[in-house]
Amino acid sequence: MQFSVSNAELTQKVAEKLAKALHAGDVILLDGDLGAGKTTFTKGLARGLGIRKNVKSPTFTLIREYHEGRLPLYHMDVYRLEETGGDDLGLEEYFNGDGVSVVEWSQFVEDDLPKEFLIVHFIKDETDDDKRTLVFEPRGKRYEEMLKIFE
Repeated sequence: MQFSVSNAELTQKVAEKLAKALHAGDVILLDGDLGAGKTTFTKGLARGLGIRKNVKSPTFTLIREYHEGRLPLYHMDVYRLEETGGDDLGLEEYFNGDGVSVVEWSQFVEDDLPKEFLIVHFIKDETDDDKRTLVFEPRGKRYEEMLKIFE
């Protein structure tokens, strides 16, 4: 499944709709270049969960937690773990916890990821800097079912 979006607001609207299908323990991996829209997408997820707090990139803090919505949102940017991995972060507790985990740069903690998750690939348009293609890749039955919200 994929969507073409032409601005940040449309990216957030897709994520906001997805948020309606999220359950505790869901894991979403965001895959894309710097500036591709990963944090923008997370802002839409937060809005869809009823979180009104401003969502910021967790680049320097690694994990930002938002608890005021329908479900807690755990926003992780593990780019800085490229050399070390996530062994000491307790990621499993987040993944098996009471909220939704969103992981940017998940390839750096690949060994710590659960077996099932949803990957969202952000592909920048080569000719129009505002356009993106969002490609949803479910890994597991739960995530295949989740995407039915877009039908």
